[in-house]
Amino acid sequence: MRHDITFPLYVEVDEIYNLACPASPIHYQFDPVQTTKTSVHGSINMLGLTKRVKAKILQASTSEVYGDPEVHPQREDYWGKVNPIGLRACYDEGKRCAETLFFDYYRQHKLKIKVARIFNTYGPNMHPNDGRVVSNFIVQALKGQAITIYGDGRQTRSFCYVSDMVDGLIRLMGTPDELTGPVNLGNPDEFTMLELAEEVMDITGSKSELTFEPLPEDDPVQRQPNIELARKELGWEPGIALREGLESTIEYFEKLLMASQKVINAPRVGRPNQ
Repeated sequence: MRHDITFPLYVEVDEIYNLACPASPIHYQFDPVQTTKTSVHGSINMLGLTKRVKAKILQASTSEVYGDPEVHPQREDYWGKVNPIGLRACYDEGKRCAETLFFDYYRQHKLKIKVARIFNTYGPNMHPNDGRVVSNFIVQALKGQAITIYGDGRQTRSFCYVSDMVDGLIRLMGTPDELTGPVNLGNPDEFTMLELAEEVMDITGSKSELTFEPLPEDDPVQRQPNIELARKELGWEPGIALREGLESTIEYFEKLLMASQKVINAPRVGRPNQ
């Protein structure tokens, strides 16, 4: 069922995973008002549905609630450092407001809630124009294009493979009602953008050059989750190392780009002679 959750949804369900919202800056900044509506109006609608059918609901929050952190690695009790009027605020503050709504519904209406703070996730089935760093580097490397690095490349991220993330979300949903979160879900292994670029180039065998562009506004310098709570309460930690995950992701993009090239090069079928 395709549905815009900024409008009410009438279904009968037992569990709700609310993952609705574009997560890439180029996509969530395209229509920032709609991005905020998705997190805020969407959460109100999903929480209203949860209240009506007495379901259990999980909110896919984000490491972006920590903003450009002054605490490293980030723990769930850190309140973050977010610019409320910047270009990223539609996503960052939208997700922060969504967390507020979830906990107010929990306190006021006794809803069964789970809040996961997701750190950078990647893997097969990402869109080639996703706009985030893993897909950008892979597509550029496979096409032999210059790999674009913003800033000096020493800013860090922690990359979690998609199957590990899904496992963490399901485990969190299965915990007792008193465990509401927020719970960090991500890979604590931290890499610079230069290290990521080198890894992608090594796996692909690419001879792409590196180009450097100015760092976007409010782009976090460091990002690394403290996952002690997830280890303790969920028995969870990532099992897929970065290189292994990149190999699977690169294989997916290779097939995708080859298929798109075949379509481009396919002969045109003319109309038969009359």
